[in-house]
Amino acid sequence: MAPPVVGRPAARHAQVVIAVASMGFFLITLDISIVNVALVQIRAELGGGTVGQQWVIDGYTLLFAALLLFAGNLSDRIGAKKAMALGIALFGLTSAACAFAPSAALLIAARCAQGAAAAVMLPASMALVREAFPDPARRARALGVWAVGGAVAALVGQPLGGLLTTVDWRWVFTINLPVCAAMLVLLRAVAPSPTRPAPFDWAGQVLAVVGLSTLVYGLIDGGHAGFGSPPVVAALTVAVLALAGFVLVQARVRHPMVPLDLFRARGVRLALPVGFAFMVGNYGHVFVVSLFLQQELGLSPLRAGLVFLPAAVFAIVANLASGPVTNRLGARLPVVAGLTSMAVGLTAMLLVAPLGHPLLIAACVIPVGAGGALAMPSVTGVVLEGVPAQQAGTASAVFNTFRQVGGAVAIAVFGALIADPDQVVPGLRLSLGIAAGLLVLAAVSSLRIPPRRDPST
Repeated sequence: MAPPVVGRPAARHAQVVIAVASMGFFLITLDISIVNVALVQIRAELGGGTVGQQWVIDGYTLLFAALLLFAGNLSDRIGAKKAMALGIALFGLTSAACAFAPSAALLIAARCAQGAAAAVMLPASMALVREAFPDPARRARALGVWAVGGAVAALVGQPLGGLLTTVDWRWVFTINLPVCAAMLVLLRAVAPSPTRPAPFDWAGQVLAVVGLSTLVYGLIDGGHAGFGSPPVVAALTVAVLALAGFVLVQARVRHPMVPLDLFRARGVRLALPVGFAFMVGNYGHVFVVSLFLQQELGLSPLRAGLVFLPAAVFAIVANLASGPVTNRLGARLPVVAGLTSMAVGLTAMLLVAPLGHPLLIAACVIPVGAGGALAMPSVTGVVLEGVPAQQAGTASAVFNTFRQVGGAVAIAVFGALIADPDQVVPGLRLSLGIAAGLLVLAAVSSLRIPPRRDPST
C-alpha cells in the first residue's frame, strides 16, 4: 500500500535522496567517459580489434537507450526506491564482471548488462528526487545538485581513466564497487516509494526494446559501414516498424507502458527536442574533439582529457546556479541562455580548431559545458513539474530516451564525417556546425516555455 502522502516522508531524508541520486548520475556518466582512454590497453590484452573497441563503448549506450522506457515503467510500478536498489546492485555486479572479463566478447557482454543497469537507475533517481521534493522551488534547487553528479563525472572521467589505466585498465571498472556499496547503505534511510500496480504491457515492452535496440544499432553501425549497407538498412527498417507498432499498442492496451496522454503535457513536448539537441552537442563535441586532440594534435589521452577540465569546473558552478536562477526567473531564461551559450561555444570552436592550439579549444569548451549545465536541470524540472507524481519515472525515461538517441545520432553521424584521416578537420568543423545549428533551433523552440508565475497570484 502506498503511503498517503508521498512527499512528506521522503522529504525527511531529502539530503540522503540527493546524495544517492547524485552518486547514481555520477556513475552513469562516468562509465560513458572513463573507458575511452583504456581502449588501447584493453585491445592489447583482450584483442577484438577496432570493432571490439567500438562495442566496448557502444554496447553500454545501446542497452542504456533501449531499456530506459522499460526502466521508467518499472520505477513507477515497483516504486522508485526498489528500482534504484535493483539498479545499483546490478551496476555493481556488472562492473565486477567487466573488471574480471577474460575476453573481449565477455567484456562487451558485461558492458551491455552494465548499460541495462544504468537504465534502471536513471529514471528511478529522478523519480526519487520528484518524491522527496514535491515543492517546485525546492525541486529546482535539488535537480541542480543532482546534475552536479554528471558534471563531476565529466570533470574526472577522462583524467581519472588515464591515471587508472597506467596501473591496470581493470581498475576503471573496479572503482565503481565501493560507490555502489555506499549508495546501497545510504538508500536504507530513504522512505518507501509509492507504487502503481498494474499488469505489464509485454507487447509494448518487447516492441520498445526491439525498436530502440535496432535504431541505436543502425545508427552506430551506419556511421562505420555506411547507411546504405544491407544490415544497416534492415536494422533501421525493423526499428521503424517496431516503433510504429509500439505507438499502436500504446493507443489500444488498457495499461500502456507509455500512456500517450503523457505527450499532452506541454512541458514534455517542449523538453524532448531540447534533450535531443543537448546530447547531439554534448556527446558530439566530446567525441570529435577528443579524437582531434589525440589524432591530429598528438596529445596523450590524459592531456586530451585535461582540455575539458576547465569546462567541467564551470559546469559544476552552473549546475548549482541553475536552481536559484530557475526559482527567481523561471525555466525559460536558463534553458534558452544555456542552449545559446552551447551554440556560441561550438561555433567558436569550429573557427579556432584549425589553428591547433589546445588552450584555445579549452576556452571554447567552457561555454559549452557551462551552458548545458545551466539548461539541463531547468528543462528536467519542466518535465517533472508537468506530469503527475506517479508518472515521474515514465516521463523521465521518455525524456532520457530522446537524450540518448540524440547522443547515438551524434556519434554515428559525426564519426562518419571524421572517418577519413584526410578529412578530420573539415569533418570536425561540419560536425560542430550541425550541433550548433540544432542547439539554436532548440533555443528558439524553448522560448515557448511558460514564463515564471508570480507565487502571489
